[in-house]
Amino acid sequence: MSTNPIKSRRDPVEVREEAKGDSDGIQEVPTDTFLALDEDSEAAGGEWEMPEEFVGSIATTMFDSPTSKDGSVTALLPQENIDEMSSQALVRINSRGDGRVYLGAVIEGPFAEPDGLRADATPIVVTTIKGGLLTPKYHGRAQIALIGEQLEDGTIVPPRRRPKPNSPAFLLSAEESATILKIHGSLRLGLAEGYDALPVCIPPERKSVLPRHLAVLGTTGGGKSTTISGIIGKLRDAGTAVVLVDTEGEYCAINEETEDKQMLGALNNVGLQPGGVKDTHVMHLVGRDTANPSHPNLSQFTLDFDQLSPYIVQEILDLNEAQESRFFAGYELAKVVMERMNIWPRPGVKEDKQLQFELDEFERGYPEMTLDLLYDVLMQIAYVLGKDDEDPYLRTPALVTNRKILKSVINERKKSLPPDKRSWFKVIGKLGAIRRLKVFDVPGAHSLQYKKMLQPGVVSIIDLSDTDSPSVRNLVISQMLRGIQAQQEENYKAAAKNGEPVTPAMLFIEEAHEFLSAQRIRKMESLFEQVSRIAKRGRKRWLGLAFITQLPQHLPDEVLGLVNNWIFHKIGDEGVINRLKKSVGGIDASLWRTLPALAPGQAVVSFTSMHRPMQIAVDPTPCKLLMVD
Repeated sequence: MSTNPIKSRRDPVEVREEAKGDSDGIQEVPTDTFLALDEDSEAAGGEWEMPEEFVGSIATTMFDSPTSKDGSVTALLPQENIDEMSSQALVRINSRGDGRVYLGAVIEGPFAEPDGLRADATPIVVTTIKGGLLTPKYHGRAQIALIGEQLEDGTIVPPRRRPKPNSPAFLLSAEESATILKIHGSLRLGLAEGYDALPVCIPPERKSVLPRHLAVLGTTGGGKSTTISGIIGKLRDAGTAVVLVDTEGEYCAINEETEDKQMLGALNNVGLQPGGVKDTHVMHLVGRDTANPSHPNLSQFTLDFDQLSPYIVQEILDLNEAQESRFFAGYELAKVVMERMNIWPRPGVKEDKQLQFELDEFERGYPEMTLDLLYDVLMQIAYVLGKDDEDPYLRTPALVTNRKILKSVINERKKSLPPDKRSWFKVIGKLGAIRRLKVFDVPGAHSLQYKKMLQPGVVSIIDLSDTDSPSVRNLVISQMLRGIQAQQEENYKAAAKNGEPVTPAMLFIEEAHEFLSAQRIRKMESLFEQVSRIAKRGRKRWLGLAFITQLPQHLPDEVLGLVNNWIFHKIGDEGVINRLKKSVGGIDASLWRTLPALAPGQAVVSFTSMHRPMQIAVDPTPCKLLMVD
């Protein structure tokens, strides 16, 4: 057995003598030493080569620890690969030993960790303080959420097991990621964060997507207006009929291309061109101003009192129990008066009698009943019950002409009418408050033309910017919801009869918290029931609702329960985020943590067509906004 030259001993005196003759005191390593190392290496199998199954991998899975959780694994990657992996990136893990293939998404990291030492170890701290001059070698650590297990035929199924330790992970290309994430479609939302240029799209032509309803939530300044205006333009181009309730007037100029320098620069960066939304129509209440008087397609509209359910009217007027009983007593009496005077149903008209028989007043009001008529009937009731010698001034011509009939009907029912003239005048006062706005049943003014509004590619903007009254706004929205739902029902039946597809419709409600706040819902059960019915029927009839608000904490759980698609902009309130977690499933904790730090234009999106939620950079809007949040 040969002697190992590394372990051979030499005379210390000889060594000292050689050192004296060497100016720097360093001896050359004997050639035999290198030859011995080469021999040992050959004996062990030669130079190390990466196993074939690891070639091209970016990371390797770790063993599990006591802190490991179901649905995710930890992976380590060499220092040179850290910059190649980013948050949200997708990987394929080839599990060693069992041959299973898993797909995962990076939800945390990659974090840089020193090799063989804790990050807060004394040597690491000291070298960092000294400017990192002695930085040790380090590696990356990433947490990967398991998306599913990929079968041999490419099918992805929920993972029932975990990848084995020391299994290679491979970074997927943008094309592979798009296919797995199911982010293909004709409506582009923006670019996925963590990729160089991966568009995130949805298929608006699929019934399982937008008719499942959408919520766009975020604080002021997060970019909701940019998101909404961009989606509206793309929906219009896809042939969808769009209706937008604009409470601030900021969308009334989206027919023009943007002039904002910052927005123009952002468009250029992502290869998009500025441009206005075609075929937009701005409609405002009669007697009110619009935010864009120069819009080429501008019109005013009146509200139809007979389209509003009396139950919704009394809720919006916030009547107490005593006032409510008088309101409905007066409403029922007004119906009798209209029939006695042949106002409605009209004599000999079968359709009127049929409608009277089928009428559901939880859905709509009594046909041909105007606000003035109801107000005058209530006024006459109060005077009769108060035993006034004089009659009140009436504004309804038919009642003026036939006052005797009116008074006889009141006297017939006098015993069943609630007494106390003052309570009647309380109801009259609240009804008079909305009557003085002069937006109901205005002669010569057109009602909303729902048939025209629901034509392919038509964008109808309901401008309520000159209406400060929440009650009026809610009355407008309530009437419009019912009118759009009824028209879409007709469109759907006609399309089915002709064997044609129905035109999809999408209704956007800005400041939804004013219309459907948690406090309001508790007092307005009929209003929410109407919204709920429309939401459920709309899913089958290609009618989608979009709720937009900067105060998601005011939206009740009942409304959140109607939504299946989500766009979250910046939300800083931890309490709001924790509440949303209970209503929105499938979003990783890492994405929830990003919400308070999202920059304007960034969002976390979750759609029914996507395999998993993602953080994206929303496409800048190509059109003009009058106010940018």
